[in-house]
Amino acid sequence: MTGRRSWQHAAALTLLVLLAGCNSAKNATDSGSGLTAADNVTNAPIAGGVNVTPGSEEDFMVSVGRRTFFKQSSAELDDVARATLDKQAQWLNQYPQWKVKLQGSADDPGSPQAQTALSQKRADAVRNYLASQGIESGRMLAKGYGRERIGEDCPEIECKSQNRRVITNLQEAPEF
Repeated sequence: MTGRRSWQHAAALTLLVLLAGCNSAKNATDSGSGLTAADNVTNAPIAGGVNVTPGSEEDFMVSVGRRTFFKQSSAELDDVARATLDKQAQWLNQYPQWKVKLQGSADDPGSPQAQTALSQKRADAVRNYLASQGIESGRMLAKGYGRERIGEDCPEIECKSQNRRVITNLQEAPEF
């Protein structure tokens, strides 16, 4: 009987310790942030995109997207590019205080001069499309950089394709 009772006491004590541990972990805060340990596991806020101010640069990047991609050796806008640019145009029409610098890149076959020319054609294609959607030409600067501003220098097609793009950068004062 004594062994059985000791086992019951030990089990009850273990259960109490476990419950107390759960409760203290639930109420413990993380470095004064006000987040509990449980929040850090599953419900912690993400770093970007939380409480984004409408019309801010972060709003543009998170809600709209600033990259327009192209096929190899092409400056033609496909359906995906037009969908991205439609969102950009809608946002820019809503927030007319912003100017944009359209930075074209090329990571395609050819000479540096050919890549610079192609990246300029890409930037011009984006500018022309945005203008067709009501964005004033005076708010936009299109510049081709060739390989000068590629993201990754790599041989794989999946990687190279990420460098065939125009980035729409917001500016309060245009960089002309």
